Amino acid sequence: MFAKFMLPAAAAASLFSAQAFAQDLTGTLKKIKDTGTITLGHRESSVPFSYYDDKQQVIGYAMDLCSRIIDSVKRDLKLAKLEVKLNPVTSATRIPLMANGTVDLECGSTTNNLDRQKQVAFTITHFVTANRFVSKLSSKFKTVDDLKGKTIVSTSGTTNIKQITEINSQKNLGLNILTAKDHAEAFLMVETDRAAAFVMDDILLFSLVATSKSPKDYVISADALSVEPYGIMLRRDDPAFKKVVDAAMVAIYKSGAINAIYDKWFLKAIPPKGVNLNLPMSAAFKKVVVNPTDSGDPAAY
Repeated sequence: MFAKFMLPAAAAASLFSAQAFAQDLTGTLKKIKDTGTITLGHRESSVPFSYYDDKQQVIGYAMDLCSRIIDSVKRDLKLAKLEVKLNPVTSATRIPLMANGTVDLECGSTTNNLDRQKQVAFTITHFVTANRFVSKLSSKFKTVDDLKGKTIVSTSGTTNIKQITEINSQKNLGLNILTAKDHAEAFLMVETDRAAAFVMDDILLFSLVATSKSPKDYVISADALSVEPYGIMLRRDDPAFKKVVDAAMVAIYKSGAINAIYDKWFLKAIPPKGVNLNLPMSAAFKKVVVNPTDSGDPAAY
């Protein structure tokens, strides 16, 4: 009789727990649970983080990380099925589309900084880069001072364009600063001599040069204008969702899974042209893997 009495009680407790969990859900987790979908914001040409391959499939390093995060969300919510919707974003639209609820995770190459943290949140840093510029080798530009009086370009809505604008003012360089809708368009402006240099995160410049028609024609500045930690974006003031996402990222690092994912995109041939970026993990990023952080302060790296 005792055993028979306890079974319904245990089942009732389990049911109550499940109901309580469902009722406790808020924000993005509740939205995902209720709709059975999660929407990823992705870039179109941020190689190798998030971009279209030759079959118009969205692939990349950040997309692989987001896929693991989605698996964790699905497990935590005990969902048998979770539909993934893809929504293209640009440098200019990614923060507004995150803030207004259109996308749930932004899987790209977005710098995490203290200013942006006033609008959105970031999970654990997944790459550390620096702001530099690319120009034609024949131009012989080595430092930002060499660009005095030149026309330069950067991508709309980026920290890079803000930084070069400030440097232009501080140094009185007289730059003519143009904006492009995406990285591909900005690089094309250098390629076609409509701009003398393109200011952007160095990893994206390395990728653009490596996949260009004539990589040997370009040089990336040795001088770094800033340190740029990348993070996957999510909405602010949603601690429950951030806790799940952060835990998924930490698990990727602590399990060692990050090594194979990193090698796949930075040390092996990648689609669509089979180019190998040959970029070993930096000391700054190795530090993050050992001690995961979501800091937007460059000094933390």
